[in-house]
Amino acid sequence: MAAQKTALIVYAHQSPASFNAALRDVAVQALTKQGYKVLVSDLYAMNFKASATADDIKGDLKNPEHFVYNDEMMTAWQGGRLSDDVAEEQHKLEQAELVIFQFPLYWFSMPAIMKGWIDRVLIQGFAFTMQKMYDNGIFKDKRAIVSLTTGGTESMYLADGVHGDINVLLWPLQNGVLRFCGFQVLAPQIFWCPAHSPAAARSEMLEAWRERLSALCAEKPLTFAPSEYFDLSFQGGFRLRPEVREKCASLTHGITTAHHLGKPLPPDNQTKAKEN
Repeated sequence: MAAQKTALIVYAHQSPASFNAALRDVAVQALTKQGYKVLVSDLYAMNFKASATADDIKGDLKNPEHFVYNDEMMTAWQGGRLSDDVAEEQHKLEQAELVIFQFPLYWFSMPAIMKGWIDRVLIQGFAFTMQKMYDNGIFKDKRAIVSLTTGGTESMYLADGVHGDINVLLWPLQNGVLRFCGFQVLAPQIFWCPAHSPAAARSEMLEAWRERLSALCAEKPLTFAPSEYFDLSFQGGFRLRPEVREKCASLTHGITTAHHLGKPLPPDNQTKAKEN
């Protein structure tokens, strides 16, 4: 008998009557129906601490005169001295094959409480090392999805929209956090302007989310620049290899949203998986 799969939903909204709460509930129902054990980290209900401080460490600091959070947390993790709330979230993440980040877009980013989860939980050693990142990342056998709601309409987030290209906005989280830690990043689920949509439209959004979750196992992840494209050494400056740059010179678009190489951004690089 196959082992039960586990999913983790990291959820950040204060109101149980919110559309985000409804999206969370749909995900719990759909994944449970597929046989997943579903864990939910309801950050506001947990009163999860957003700030990364020395309180996250039990016992003495390595260098109390000059507190460097990243170094101290790695040492504490190695010694089993992380605060109980951080250790519990890491335990949930270790179990999960699938992680969903559910949140409303705040100031082109996630709520502070979710950023605090990332800062405090995804620490060096546990979530990444300089040897284990991107394609060789620690979580390369896990999948992640960003599921978010916006206050603006989809047209506002187009390349010629007032807010600019949504692909640029998504890059820091999807590449800089998730793929950096090795996750296979599935296409984001974006719910445009639900607060100003009629009830029927919100119901359709919920049903579309349920339908997508039911077929998630067949989805391909987003495409990112392979680590082999880069000279991953301090001597090479962690930059694109010359032969790769030369090969890319004839391309119409850049490689990715951020690796644009002075060319137009590849369309939908952070929102849709590439077709074969």
